[in-house]
Amino acid sequence: MIRLGLCCQFRQAPIHFKRTTAKALKKLDRIEQLNRLDRLCLKNAHSLVTAVEEVHRLGIGAFRVCSNLLPLYTHPEVGYSIEELPNGEEIYTKLTSVKKIKDRYNLRLSFHPDQFTLLSSPRPEVTSASIKDLEYQAMLASLIGADAINIHGGGAYGDKRSALARLAEQVSLLPKAVRSRLTLENDDHTYTVQDLFPICEQLSIPLVYDVHHHRCNPDDLSLAEATEACLQTWQQHKREPLFHISSPKHGWNKKPKPHADYIDIDDFPTEWKQLDATIDVEAKAKELAVVKLQQELGLPPWQAVY
Repeated sequence: MIRLGLCCQFRQAPIHFKRTTAKALKKLDRIEQLNRLDRLCLKNAHSLVTAVEEVHRLGIGAFRVCSNLLPLYTHPEVGYSIEELPNGEEIYTKLTSVKKIKDRYNLRLSFHPDQFTLLSSPRPEVTSASIKDLEYQAMLASLIGADAINIHGGGAYGDKRSALARLAEQVSLLPKAVRSRLTLENDDHTYTVQDLFPICEQLSIPLVYDVHHHRCNPDDLSLAEATEACLQTWQQHKREPLFHISSPKHGWNKKPKPHADYIDIDDFPTEWKQLDATIDVEAKAKELAVVKLQQELGLPPWQAVY
């Protein structure tokens, strides 16, 4: 059964996640910093509970959680721990309640760190910060019951082979809490499915196949072959595969990279229609796009399946 996923935010539902900047926090003393961070984290924890409930209400089967749910958690100057926050216990309780809600509705939760989380970088300080961020997200994933932390390969830095070797080395050294959830995704500029599949096989890491990225950055694999490669990496773990879909805002004859508001049904691969898999819908209309695609595919609301 296909499980469609919503990515991070809502278009129509009044659910929002708060952010701040290190620049703003540096103007405050430490107590004021922690008080402001406390308010943001508590608001975001409550919003996540509301978000998961709304995802269930809409009949959507998966939700990608904002990576900055706890803003600036690993920042070298203004970072903190949940325990340092005045309402840390309530924040912790709210986050752990998400796991119970997720289990009750058979939802799937995941994370997708931003483009600055790089394990292939030649700069040790970038790698160190990236590992720290992945450890933070693994901590969050454990609290809320998320099973995937998805990253891109990063840059080629003038030598793709060396960059892939660094990526493989760093993945092999990751703590179990991170590595057991880590997935690698082909991107629209540098790393294709063909590039990443050997690394995924070597390290026993699942591959997330983004068909839009494959169309922007093709390799020798057909769509069907790339799909099968992805499935193979998940099947060896007996886990539900994860795919991404989006449509180009300006059509395929112009710059295809910006995402459209909705998914063009013609962009949905025929090869995916009989899958048992999660397919994250990367579209600007957010939940409206997921529900529309679900209806166009003739899928029942997710909760109706159980």
